[in-house]
Amino acid sequence: MAREENLPSSSLKLYETQFFGFTPQTCMLRIFSAFQDSLYDILLVVEKVCVRQLSKGDSGGPDEEALRVQARECNRKLQQFLEERFKQLFERMEALLLNKCFTVPQNVLLPEDQPHKNYPQDLQEGLKMESTLADLHKAYQAEVCAKQALEAELEEQKEVQKQLEGILTWIQELQAAWSKEGNGNFQESFRFVMESVNKLQKVTKKVLISSKNSK
Repeated sequence: MAREENLPSSSLKLYETQFFGFTPQTCMLRIFSAFQDSLYDILLVVEKVCVRQLSKGDSGGPDEEALRVQARECNRKLQQFLEERFKQLFERMEALLLNKCFTVPQNVLLPEDQPHKNYPQDLQEGLKMESTLADLHKAYQAEVCAKQALEAELEEQKEVQKQLEGILTWIQELQAAWSKEGNGNFQESFRFVMESVNKLQKVTKKVLISSKNSK
């Protein structure tokens, strides 16, 4: 991973994470959690000792139960006080450790980043090659899409051509049958038939309109 410059102190410190093998922020969080756990365990022991000493050996009595409740309340307040104070100190300690201890100097490089420093031109050529490959891939995808569109259009044209050939065959067969029966010129007769069909369609349309109006 390449070294990142001019990052704020609140950054993830990715280069430091790669260098140390752990996240500095995670390390600090574990330290804080360990302190909280230790503080909780110590205060429990202190609470038991205080109750035992103040009860003067009178175990199980009402005075001991009252002392235990009072000790638990004092213990809770003490824990809250110590956690607030430690949190303030921890923020200062965290800033100091992250900036002074868990940081990698600018002159330190990881082994995998050393070739980038020794051969920067290779890195630039590699980046340029990656850019060229990306452009070629986009051009190839565009050509594939264009080819698919042309193939789809060609299939449609083949289907239309097939339908036209079928119509032409039907007309030729009709013309042959017409001539065989001796019905005169086929083209003139066909034109007359089409005119008759158009007239019939118009008459049928008028009849349907009149029928609807009468209802």
